[in-house]
Amino acid sequence: MSIYTLIFEDDFLVDGRPDEQTWNHEVGERWSNNESQCYVNDAQHSYIKDSILHIRATFDKGAHCPYKSARITTYGKRHFQYGKFVISAKLPKGRGSWPAIWFMGEARKDRVPWPRCGEIDLMEFAGNKPHQVTCAIHTETYNHKIHTEKFAKYLLDDASDAFHDYIMEWTKDELIFMVDDHELMRVQKQSNDTFSEWPFDQPFYMILNLAVGGWYAGSIVDEDLPFEFQIDSIRIYQKD
Repeated sequence: MSIYTLIFEDDFLVDGRPDEQTWNHEVGERWSNNESQCYVNDAQHSYIKDSILHIRATFDKGAHCPYKSARITTYGKRHFQYGKFVISAKLPKGRGSWPAIWFMGEARKDRVPWPRCGEIDLMEFAGNKPHQVTCAIHTETYNHKIHTEKFAKYLLDDASDAFHDYIMEWTKDELIFMVDDHELMRVQKQSNDTFSEWPFDQPFYMILNLAVGGWYAGSIVDEDLPFEFQIDSIRIYQKD
């Protein structure tokens, strides 16, 4: 019987900035989905303290870019194909917050356009719907642009008050999404699937970010900022 072996973990034990051996910062002013934030790389918006990774979004009305936040990825440093992913996180409070734990096919960086490259959304949350988390996949055939994405919702009353485990089990045959011990969605590869339906037999990299506003997050209430997305640990296992 196959058993899982730990292949990667980050418990954020050292105060300071995210480990550059694992994490990159993506920065810039313009992002998809009608988002309002600029992503920056500084110690105010992404830092480790007391064994917690903090990703913060702030508001400065007079600034060139009033909303600032952080987006970190493992691209070029850590990539993953299959396994069990367990991320313990506490989600922000505040209308207009949009934290996410997600994965993009490395083919995206080789100029394979989205959504053909494949996207896995392990967890998304909108501060305007504070008791609901979602998961989803996007492919060329199944994606939100054409309203065919595969997704699930889960009511989680204390998403912003307590840490929960956001879990994905990924094999060559299926993707299973869970929150703690509750299964949200199971997507299975079909015998006639092509890369357009199932681009999940390739390496993916992880993204942790906190967007502000956008199509998913909804209206921003400036008085609710700053927002804070906290990640306690990341553990990734693979079957022997």
